[in-house]
Amino acid sequence: MISLLEQHANMGLMELGMRTRIACSSLVYRKILKLSRYSANKTAGGQVINLLSNDVARFDPLFLYLHYIWIMPIQSAIIAYVIWYYVGIASLAGIFLITIQTIPVQGYLGKWISKFRGKIATRTDERVRLMSEIIKGIQVIKMYTWEKPFQELVSLARKYEIDILTTMSYLRGINRATYVYTERTTLFFTILAFVLSGNNISADVVFAMAQYFNRLQCIMAIFYPMGVSALAEGIVSVRRLEKFLLMDENIPLAISSSSNNAEKNVAIKIKEVSATWTTNSISSTLHNINITINPGELYALVGPVGSGKSSLLQLILSELQVSHGHLVVNGKISYASQEPWLFAGSVRNNILFGQAYDEKRYREVTRVCALLKDFIQLPQGDKTLVGEQGASLSGGQRARINLARAIYRDVDIYLLDDPLSAVDTQVSKSLFEDCIKGYLSNKTRILVTHQVQYLNDVDAVVMLNNGVIENQGKLKDFNEEHLKLLSSNETEEKIENNQVKDSELKPVPEVITSSNYVNDDDEDQPQETEELIVKGGVSKSLYWQYFRAGASITLLFFFLFVTILAQLGSSGTDWWLAFWTGQEEKRIRNELNQGNLTSDKLSNNNSSRVSLNETVIFNDTISNSTNNYYNVDTALWVYGVLVITSVVMTTARNILFYKICMNASKNLHNTMFGSLLRAPMRFFNTHPSGQILNRFSKDTGCVDELLPMAMIDSIQIFLVMIGILAQVIIVYWWTIVPIMIMGILYWLIRNLYLATAQDLKRLEGITKSPVFSHVNSSLAGLATIRSSGGQEIVRKEFDSHQDVHTGAYSLFITTSTAFGLWLDTVTISFVAFITYSFIYLHNDNTFAGSIGLVISQILILCGMMQYGMRQTAEMVAQMTSVERILQFTELDKEGPFDSEPNQKPLSTWPDKGRIIFNHVYLKYSETDEPVLKDLNLNIDGGYKVGIVGRTGAGKSSIIAALFNLAKLDGDIIIDDINTKKIGLHDLRSKISIIPQEPMLFSASLRDNLDPFHQYEDNVLWSALEDVELKVAVSSLDHQVTQGGTNFSAGQRQLLCLARAIAV
Repeated sequence: MISLLEQHANMGLMELGMRTRIACSSLVYRKILKLSRYSANKTAGGQVINLLSNDVARFDPLFLYLHYIWIMPIQSAIIAYVIWYYVGIASLAGIFLITIQTIPVQGYLGKWISKFRGKIATRTDERVRLMSEIIKGIQVIKMYTWEKPFQELVSLARKYEIDILTTMSYLRGINRATYVYTERTTLFFTILAFVLSGNNISADVVFAMAQYFNRLQCIMAIFYPMGVSALAEGIVSVRRLEKFLLMDENIPLAISSSSNNAEKNVAIKIKEVSATWTTNSISSTLHNINITINPGELYALVGPVGSGKSSLLQLILSELQVSHGHLVVNGKISYASQEPWLFAGSVRNNILFGQAYDEKRYREVTRVCALLKDFIQLPQGDKTLVGEQGASLSGGQRARINLARAIYRDVDIYLLDDPLSAVDTQVSKSLFEDCIKGYLSNKTRILVTHQVQYLNDVDAVVMLNNGVIENQGKLKDFNEEHLKLLSSNETEEKIENNQVKDSELKPVPEVITSSNYVNDDDEDQPQETEELIVKGGVSKSLYWQYFRAGASITLLFFFLFVTILAQLGSSGTDWWLAFWTGQEEKRIRNELNQGNLTSDKLSNNNSSRVSLNETVIFNDTISNSTNNYYNVDTALWVYGVLVITSVVMTTARNILFYKICMNASKNLHNTMFGSLLRAPMRFFNTHPSGQILNRFSKDTGCVDELLPMAMIDSIQIFLVMIGILAQVIIVYWWTIVPIMIMGILYWLIRNLYLATAQDLKRLEGITKSPVFSHVNSSLAGLATIRSSGGQEIVRKEFDSHQDVHTGAYSLFITTSTAFGLWLDTVTISFVAFITYSFIYLHNDNTFAGSIGLVISQILILCGMMQYGMRQTAEMVAQMTSVERILQFTELDKEGPFDSEPNQKPLSTWPDKGRIIFNHVYLKYSETDEPVLKDLNLNIDGGYKVGIVGRTGAGKSSIIAALFNLAKLDGDIIIDDINTKKIGLHDLRSKISIIPQEPMLFSASLRDNLDPFHQYEDNVLWSALEDVELKVAVSSLDHQVTQGGTNFSAGQRQLLCLARAIAV
């Protein structure tokens, strides 16, 4: 009954920890949706992922062990009284020692663990943030051949993390060593005090004390420290969560209810408004803005890069808070962001984004957004899955889907942030005429654009420069100076006039077939790449791979040697105590038989509660004829040396073990990251970022901390069990039969449990990936989500992902509880069998002390076997994280990074710059149709060549072919060298590129421009001056936030251009 209640109580406590974790995760996500733009820019994606993977995970074991903090004093007091009853005042020595070893020491360790936990969390935030940025910018990293520098950067970040983690692990190792020797040291000092007080030891006293000190050790040296450690780490997690939850929130602008008729009749009124992104900034992002827009008007925002156009839209969305002035917005808003935001799902779902599907409206919106041709080209029409951030689409397709989402919403005001820049001129004209001017003709529209050819067709033009309105009104009213600022875009008009018209292409049918629009559940739909799920048990070779990652064979043998010495010390302590006790009993019995023992001497043993003739230990191993007994001093010295050996060697073993584990964790992480960097681009396009980050956050966290703890417990318990079994079998050899039966039953139950537990652990790890992917996606699209009123939609999706993960974890808790109940059933049956066996097998040669020894040791053995089986099962379950990490160490690789010596090009190559495409076919996977088909192209050196074509025509694929980023057939020859025959580093390092999507990393401006630190400052300043950004930055040490969000999109593009110029 007690066992049943205990198991169900533990299950309830684990479920309480799970619910707390779920609640905190939900709070974190809901906070993400409310973060102000400034807070969101300050918050790295890695920090949020770490909060949701490692910090909230501290709540899972918290409540399971927390109760031992208050249970410990009560249970300890009861056990201490019983020990006092047996040995009197001598018990104070052991009780004092175990108290000193636990309460102050654990309090001290708790403070250190709490301190280190905070440091580790900060280091992990930094590493995961770095990983998140690398995954997002992997194409840029590959094209600039930055793999090695970034590998060194991540390795350095990992080293800083591991250094702190190693120190904390050593403390854990020392702490866990006390689990082995606390009972032995306390028993030694109690026996020392007992003997020095003039008492004779006997088996009933010694092994009763051993049993009670074992219980005292369990509560004070094992479960109480676990409670303290769990509480300390939980407090750190709570503080980190609190810090995040107290970050500034976005304050939505309510629709005006002003009684002022002049304000009620306008769509937007901005009066003397100033605003800034940072609260402590001296200068304003926008200054003294005055605009009045009436319902149904079309306004164009123009101005140079970084002038504040996007910031003005963010002001209207209330993403940028007003610091001075008055803002009125009458009506609902829809927003098309400058950088398209797409989530993993079908094209249709990205357009609808939670809105009800209206077929007529949907078809009209997709028509005016020029998407019908794309639907014909896409393999599943508008039901094609686009992947995270629309990885499978061209830039123009992403832009038009992003625009279609905004247009599909029926609202009063449309804010369109430069939707025409990512499409060709003909499509741009179609979007402006059919969509912005035509379909939205009765709506209020604000269009950010650099394309001056459309400015005569708008109601008003607002020119911004450095956050100030320089002019507004009709374009014809602008003066010469302002018109000059717009003249830089005249080339676009020339291109438009000379461009091949899309009408020359195949006509697009007005009505798309229903198969492209109707979501038929029976129709095969494309699916995202699913994570590999390994079936069956964890491979035995996995353990060897893990240990070999952490140590050489020599070090492993040395660890084995230290482990054997530690166990010999521990078992030797127990054996010597039993031997000495038996010898003392033998000596006293012989003296009694010879009449040399007086009643006075017997009275000195008054603490013993049984008569002397009841106990003989190891009577078969001690010769009846010998009288060579050890004196007390010698016995105590031997006993003391063995105890010290046990303490020193067990501590050394644990420290060495944690050193091996930390080495393995560091090496596995670095190997996984190195393999990831060499993976082809197809891998990143088909695997969501959350799936990849899961390996570097949750799985790495498990390998760092949870696996070593479960493994060292398993090793310690296994060795202690071997020692106990040896003692029990020596005393009563026939107990080997029931022990073997119990062991077999334990093993069968364990294997049955593991068959389920391992798959559940794998499933738990896999179902965590969509949670991380969804969080990353939400952080990237906060403005779009909020402007679309999509918070409830994404909240439900997050909760849905979390429910799936919770289901897997809840099943794991349930199976663990059932496992515990079955183990308890076998244990109780075993103890009952052994106990009743002694009743039936009792004879004159059976001694009560021997029976007490066997039963007490079997009780300890059973308790340890239960905990040991649990920990071995936990170890195997955590090994699935090693398995998942090793999967990423064996990813497919790109071609050779370095050239063969006989193929390496000269350092001056290419010196002419002639490029030949010879029958080039390019496809992004083995199953895809070629994107480039039999491409033949000859570009002479020094020529400036423009590649034009409709969006999705394959322009970017030519770049991918040139950089060998995808599967390529045919030959590309640069200055007489076939690029397929040289290493990727030699090829890519000789080509400079300004990427279509600018990518900046959270580092200094200098590091973004010159990550190798190869150039002097004057070179970098010259590059910035060439792109007209020198006045926009104060210093090369200026910090760039994650993704370069503290720069405008145009400024980010110019920074990438400056990087190309410098490098």
